[in-house]
Amino acid sequence: MRINDLGELSGDLLLFGGVYSNLHSLDALIEYAGQAGIPPENAICTGDIVAYCADAAGSVERIRNWGCPVLMGNCEAQLAADAPDCGCGYDEGSQCSLLSRGWYSHARRTVSAEAKEWMRRLPDRIIFFHNGLRYAVVHGGASDISKFIWPTTPKVVFKNEISVLEAEVGAMDRVISGHSGIAFQVNVNGVTWINVGAIGMPDNSGRPETSYVEISGKNIKNKVLTYDINAQFEAMRRAGLTQGYHETLTSGYWPSEDTLPPDMRRS
Repeated sequence: MRINDLGELSGDLLLFGGVYSNLHSLDALIEYAGQAGIPPENAICTGDIVAYCADAAGSVERIRNWGCPVLMGNCEAQLAADAPDCGCGYDEGSQCSLLSRGWYSHARRTVSAEAKEWMRRLPDRIIFFHNGLRYAVVHGGASDISKFIWPTTPKVVFKNEISVLEAEVGAMDRVISGHSGIAFQVNVNGVTWINVGAIGMPDNSGRPETSYVEISGKNIKNKVLTYDINAQFEAMRRAGLTQGYHETLTSGYWPSEDTLPPDMRRS
């Protein structure tokens, strides 16, 4: 268990994840952080820098040069191990399972050995204090890096995950997570679980903009990110990544909706 303790952070926080090899969205986020006066040390990434989109190597290089704290996501863990698949936690035979073969092989081929070694050294947990509150950062869940946790997940699951996390890093006031690609907040026994969504893909709501979170004081602000969608669409097309996620950039809907719990799918 590798834990990165950032100590006490001051000023506004920018919390994001799911870059998904979308260099255009990452560039837009970095530009916004600069305009907002948020330094890289206050911008925390929940992992999955690499996934569906065209610029895996470029996204890794950009985020490393920026210098923000990065948590290991399942995609980083799998690439670091040179594993044959992304280990996303989907069911075998699901649409996500089938579609992942194209983008994962592209990322595995284009990300350098040196970058994969950097991924191998990423932390499993990030902890810090901010405005009197203690935060802990996980990717999917505390019990499983690839655990899908949704806004409709039963509260008992959140309680179990928080218990696992507390055994690892101690008590916290807020948990920051990613992986599922859908931003939400749930309060459980005085702990706020915050999923930051993803900046690299829409959240299956039919809206092409993507999601991140900004914290000012103790206030949690869900934010939408606009970027050059058409440029990334064309980059995916040129790379041959046309299994369906390129269309998600403009439609706002996933081709792998069977990953979602039934009560969150379109009827």
